[in-house]
Amino acid sequence: MLRRQFSSFLIVGGVATSAHYAVMIGLRELAHAPVIPSTLTGYVVGGVTNYILNRRHTFATDRTHGEAGWRFALVAATGFFMTWALMALLVGKLGAPYIPAQMFTTGLILVFNFIVHRFWTFRDFSRDKPVLKQDR
Repeated sequence: MLRRQFSSFLIVGGVATSAHYAVMIGLRELAHAPVIPSTLTGYVVGGVTNYILNRRHTFATDRTHGEAGWRFALVAATGFFMTWALMALLVGKLGAPYIPAQMFTTGLILVFNFIVHRFWTFRDFSRDKPVLKQDR
């Protein structure tokens, strides 16, 4: 189950990341918006996509939107600020090109998000056992 779940998380993440990058690059290249607001706007679009698809396909949770939604929003907000901090450092301070900097940032946040969503956001505590026990 862990392998299937992580594979699904990667596919969903690819869709959400595509939405994020499309918005980011569109705002930056077509609208000439600053990098940080462009990437953060893309992050929000990707986050909404991510919640909808992960809730339904990856974690298949029985939690209500009221239970899972605020947890997802908290994790997304943490990732939002991590994205801001890393992009400000990499692009703003170190002068890295924004697309490779965003790719690096995305990779770090992907790992963080999977762990937290699996064990906290979408975990079904009513079963009174961790998700990992089902994987055996």
